[in-house]
Amino acid sequence: MSVGQLICNDLGKVYDGGKRALSSVSFSVPTEGIFSIIGRNGAGKTTLVRILATLLEPSYGTASIDGLDVMEDADELRTRMAIVPQEGRPLPWLTPLQTISSYLMWRGESYRVSRRKAEEALALVGLEDVRDRLNYKLSGGMKRKSLLAMVMASDAEIIFLDEPTTGLDPISRQVVWDLLSRLSRDRFVFLTTHYLEEAESVAGRIGIFEEGSLLALGNMDELRASMRYQYSVRVSSGIELPEVDGRVLKGRDGRVQILTTREEAVRLSDQFIGRDIRFSVNPVTLDDIFYHLAGREIHNYEEDGEGGGWP
Repeated sequence: MSVGQLICNDLGKVYDGGKRALSSVSFSVPTEGIFSIIGRNGAGKTTLVRILATLLEPSYGTASIDGLDVMEDADELRTRMAIVPQEGRPLPWLTPLQTISSYLMWRGESYRVSRRKAEEALALVGLEDVRDRLNYKLSGGMKRKSLLAMVMASDAEIIFLDEPTTGLDPISRQVVWDLLSRLSRDRFVFLTTHYLEEAESVAGRIGIFEEGSLLALGNMDELRASMRYQYSVRVSSGIELPEVDGRVLKGRDGRVQILTTREEAVRLSDQFIGRDIRFSVNPVTLDDIFYHLAGREIHNYEEDGEGGGWP
């Protein structure tokens, strides 16, 4: 079976009052695996999800999924997709089992089939022991996992998840990442997040958004290749640095990050080992790439002197 495409062509959204949420966004990605959009709050991620999920009309431009226009073919697309919105919460007076089975019946399943699928999905996410507990008695992580179980139980081929791990503790977040990987084996998952490590861990392709514009798109290798400096060297505070070919960033706590080339990272490593200096060397992360493209500080680092420029 051939893989389809999600295509946005000059897509834009301007809300009442002139607020521009999306500005001429154009891209194309295969509808397979996990595609993640990252960006700060207010970058336009939720607006894009709502348009693609046929919940919001764009101001201009077009978008299609597997050849179906999100406006003209909305009814057909809705039969193929499921969404967990950022503000999504299960109804407090229902149980997880009732939440999922009622959702599946709304999608056309029989009572017997919906209940079986709901039980199977809850077992997959580790919630079988609380399947009959009222939702308002569940933790935040359990509620988010029950919503993921809901879309897993559906036959939807296209899953939209808008910041599904916001507010979760690290352990619950890792559980959700595992569930996303399972979902993506035979579904297309469109994931938005502002946790950069989340996108880097689970997504095959990543789009970087800032102020309604798409700054870059690709897998991690492609995004790293867009950087002149592809390695990050981090060293402890209070040391005298040698001459460096790269960009030096100093944290307010004195720690230093050096963005540089592979060859320079090797040279610096030899020097630091010889001086018994603690350090680490890694390829630049999505965090580094995002802040480079967005033109903002990298965490609490400040550029040290001239230091060269971004590529």
